[in-house]
Amino acid sequence: MIISIESVYIFTGIITFLSSLYTFFDKKNPRRITSGLFYLIYAITLMCAKVIPSFYVGILVLVIVAIAGFGGVRTGSYGEASSEERQRNRGRLKNWLFLPALLIPLVTVGGVEGLKDLKIAGKFFLDPSNVTMVALGLAGVVALVVGMLMTKSSPVTTVKESRRLIEAIGWAAVLPQMLAMLGTIFDSAGVGNVVSKAVDHVIPSNSLFWAVFAYCVGMALFTMVMGNAFAAFPVMTAGIALPLIIGHFGVQADKVAAIGMFAGYCGTLMTPMAANFNIVPAALLDLKDKNYVIRTQFPTAIILLGVNIILMYLVARF
Repeated sequence: MIISIESVYIFTGIITFLSSLYTFFDKKNPRRITSGLFYLIYAITLMCAKVIPSFYVGILVLVIVAIAGFGGVRTGSYGEASSEERQRNRGRLKNWLFLPALLIPLVTVGGVEGLKDLKIAGKFFLDPSNVTMVALGLAGVVALVVGMLMTKSSPVTTVKESRRLIEAIGWAAVLPQMLAMLGTIFDSAGVGNVVSKAVDHVIPSNSLFWAVFAYCVGMALFTMVMGNAFAAFPVMTAGIALPLIIGHFGVQADKVAAIGMFAGYCGTLMTPMAANFNIVPAALLDLKDKNYVIRTQFPTAIILLGVNIILMYLVARF
């Protein structure tokens, strides 16, 4: 392919690497050396993970975990524009300010639907095994270029603003990848078999409803622990859905998987472990209560979980 998923990772890594250099020289950051090292190592894993042996990548991951765990990641000074300058730019650009943000979903969908089969000189234009992710990366680049043209900003400003955003997110930036990897480790370790045996002792073997209830609630709870429904999915599906709902009751696997993921997303709404959804927005908005987003979403999540349980039961029954 012409644009692979590795290209997206490398581009992201380059931005993170350049941001880390600014962090190293930011004297207003009380932990500038450890903070810079955190983002530098993270950038290396993004850019070079395919060529670095897995063992050494694991060591790098342990290093950044140690840096974050001992409070080595802090924010610094970013030389942001004054409120007056922002107001002038806002008045000049008006609603066009939203264009770069709107381009991201539009270009992503357009890339998935319109470019997935495109070939140039016999090569796929987008990575056929990761079309959505590559299209999203391409959309980010398009939005970046359009934003620079609109605001007449330099590439240096782009790097500085990228640094401000990633440092606002902080250590939580690496959490989604780690949690997704953790789900694979749990599945390989046989956690799904342990869950299956535990469920067999609690749920009547002839009760479809309680099997559905255990799977959906288990997906939500395990997602709350893991912080990621994709991490919970292989464990709970191997432990409950495959042997009971699909194997014993003969329910179609695609329907079980789809609704099961929706049930897992309910757990995403209720946990600080889903940092990119619940903690990062609170940090970016500078909310005093970092759990405000979770508390607001909690009632909706419980209602949706109940709806998913009923929906899966009805689909399985009829």
